[in-house]
Amino acid sequence: MSIFDGLGKFGLGDLAESNLFEEEKKNEENAKGGATATKTPEEIEAEMLLDKKYKCPQCDKEFTSKVVRSGKAKPIGQDVDLRTKYENIDCTKYDVIMCPNCGYAALPRFFNGCTPPQLKLIKDNISLKFQKKEYTGAIYTYDEALERYQMALINALVKKGKASEKAFICLKSSWVIRGKIESLDPEKDAEEIKKLQAQEKEFVKNAFDGFANARSSESYPMCGMDEYTIDYLIAVLAMKNEKYDIAMRMLGGVITARTVNKRLKEKAQDLKEEIVKEKKAHEA
Repeated sequence: MSIFDGLGKFGLGDLAESNLFEEEKKNEENAKGGATATKTPEEIEAEMLLDKKYKCPQCDKEFTSKVVRSGKAKPIGQDVDLRTKYENIDCTKYDVIMCPNCGYAALPRFFNGCTPPQLKLIKDNISLKFQKKEYTGAIYTYDEALERYQMALINALVKKGKASEKAFICLKSSWVIRGKIESLDPEKDAEEIKKLQAQEKEFVKNAFDGFANARSSESYPMCGMDEYTIDYLIAVLAMKNEKYDIAMRMLGGVITARTVNKRLKEKAQDLKEEIVKEKKAHEA
């Protein structure tokens, strides 16, 4: 006997065998992974993004740039050079804001910080030559992300930006390249990985040079980081460039400082041990 017995009198007899909670059961199965299991990595990444509106300080036109939705990215680890890794998405790909109309591009913290003379330099050297570029995909590919960083870097250079800004862009560019390397197959893509590693090394070298220069000529905070974080970062970059003496000197200041937070001090101590091992390996 069905709970809907009697509906025939209303001409709805065909619904008499309906399952009262069939829809809820389907929703529960979807929530357990039935729906997401068929989604591609690109679809999952796209769902974590939104198109945010900006007004370009250079050409005054409005445009959108993809950003990661607040609270959507789950951190799952951090590299020695402070690159945070996230589940299902590489957030570094979305850290450049670029106007598709005039080519003005910058990291978020520098986007609205140009002076009129700097905007004129960008207009004369970039915007007047720039060919309009649209990004129509649901996500930014690694190649697209890297070209956006290159645009941010050339803007920083043309406007005569601070060494720290250029160094920070180089650092984050190296993170994008590393992310791409991690997405490739070590066997099938060996040749491409080798080229990318060389490119990453070049960005790391420039990041080291820039931060080392900024340390002696700029005030803190620098790119949102205090002096001890910058010294730690310089130590990491020095190690990657096999400048072990500089790395150890930077770490010494971080480890002995009284006001350094515990987590950074532990990172510095771990890095010091790693450098000692790496230095011995190179001398062997």
